Amino acid sequence: MHMATALTAVSAYTMSPGRIGAGLGGVLGLVGLVVGVLALTRPAGRFGTGTGRLGAAVSLAGGVVGLALGGLVAVTADSGIGTGNGRGGAYVALVVGAAAVALGGVALARSRRATA
Repeated sequence: MHMATALTAVSAYTMSPGRIGAGLGGVLGLVGLVVGVLALTRPAGRFGTGTGRLGAAVSLAGGVVGLALGGLVAVTADSGIGTGNGRGGAYVALVVGAAAVALGGVALARSRRATA
């Protein structure tokens, strides 16, 4: 006798691979977002060491990785939000990663204009 396998939601405290990937993508996107804001607001730095180009590159890298992880989890999740597959976190990672990429691009363009 074969039992049908049904997708069931996991508990709120279970760390599934989807949740871990989406959380990591969200954190990397958030780091990219914060560094992008700092690169835009403090291009010269406190001691003249400037975070302009480096901050823009870190922001772009964090945003791209956040977008990639969020997209991967969103595409591979079996079912909807609230089932423990990480789809909700993946959507958050996509939004935060896209914002980080946008800020990093603006910061990079501004740093190139400042050095020219």
